[in-house]
Amino acid sequence: MTPAPTSTPVAPTRSERLDELPFTSKHRRLLAGSGIGWALDALDVGLLSFVIAQLATVWSDQAGQLAWVASAGFAGMAIGAALGGSLADRMGRKTVFALTLLLYGLATGLSALSWSVGVLLVLRFVVGLGLGSELPVASTLVSEFSPRRIRGRVVVLLEAFWAVGSIAAALVGYLVIPTSDDGWRWALLIGAAPALYAVFVRLKMPESVRFLESRGRHDEAERTVRAFEEAAGVAAPSAPTAPAAPTAPAEEARVVEKPARASVGRLFGAGMTRRTVAIWVVWFMTNFSYYGAFVWLPSLLVAAGFPLVRSFEYVLIITLAQLPGYAASAWLIERWGRRGTLATFLLGSAVAAVAFGFGAVSGSVAQILVAGMALSFFNLGAWGALYAVTPELYPTPLRGTGAGWAAGVGRIASIAAPLSVPPLIALGGPPTLFVVFGAVFVVGAVAATLLPELRGTRLAE
Repeated sequence: MTPAPTSTPVAPTRSERLDELPFTSKHRRLLAGSGIGWALDALDVGLLSFVIAQLATVWSDQAGQLAWVASAGFAGMAIGAALGGSLADRMGRKTVFALTLLLYGLATGLSALSWSVGVLLVLRFVVGLGLGSELPVASTLVSEFSPRRIRGRVVVLLEAFWAVGSIAAALVGYLVIPTSDDGWRWALLIGAAPALYAVFVRLKMPESVRFLESRGRHDEAERTVRAFEEAAGVAAPSAPTAPAAPTAPAEEARVVEKPARASVGRLFGAGMTRRTVAIWVVWFMTNFSYYGAFVWLPSLLVAAGFPLVRSFEYVLIITLAQLPGYAASAWLIERWGRRGTLATFLLGSAVAAVAFGFGAVSGSVAQILVAGMALSFFNLGAWGALYAVTPELYPTPLRGTGAGWAAGVGRIASIAAPLSVPPLIALGGPPTLFVVFGAVFVVGAVAATLLPELRGTRLAE
């Protein structure tokens, strides 16, 4: 009798080995390193709202042009997000992350020397190029290293560093900017810190294993995986690991064959058109309402009759509510799933936006603070879920491009949003403005329900 053939056990791929690891000290360092860069982004973006509020007084003869300063920065972010994501699929996540930190850090420092709105506008465009590139690249890098069971939660925790930077911006705005007419210059000099941090990023952070494999750098990829396994106390497999194979199109989380080269057209390939359109709509609507509201928030409170320092104090209090919003989103995203969490937080943002608009008219400090804190809670919780779901939608060779273009489309809305605020205020005051923001949030929530639910799935290769 012929014995049955013995099957050779198949060694797990490096990606599968990473997926099954527990959360280790190496993951914490990666999360903290990326998160600090994320917080510095938020510091820079958050400072702009306080800078604009002071410049409206200091450069009163140019106050009508200040909306263009914010939009110039967001125009840079739109281009930077698309370019940065594509570059990350060609040059590597870590390299692009470090270069973008250096770019916007230096440009922010130079912005402190501006002598006119025109000069500030040009420099803010350059700042935006770096800012827009960095965010989708960082979320892609963290997503590709995170354990499969808690990947969404880890990316939401990365996004929570935005609240740290926003609070830091509010503190600088409250403590530094009102001290003199040049307070805005000192604030922007503080915002130049990313240029120094870029050196640390380039030297200390690991490159994505999935990217290394896609470039044939298998020895380097193996060393990186083993370093994470050693941190977890897990022995490397005895059998050699082969590069990850293209995933089968039959499974929802693995929809396309591995492309040879990233391109925008591939984002609309077989099985991906619906998710690409839906995620672009969510990004557009979330950006429009967030930046339309928060860039002008200090100025809106000043226009409502509150002194500059008092307005900055209220913004600081409102900003603190971002932290519990992220915490709730991080907890729910692995229980409700990505789609349900994102849609729920966007609907909560819509209700809070309308309440804030009517509170700004009534002059009720309690309503302004409660509604403003609710808006911070729900809106930033939605941002956390959005950054978690976006990289999961695309396979490795397209992941940076997909995340970058989604963010870039969203930045188009952030260009239009600050410019839309003055005419909407003139049309019907804060209620009209924030009802529009609420309606936009609702459209985003509907689009979120069209996304696939990828909780617990492996990232497509």
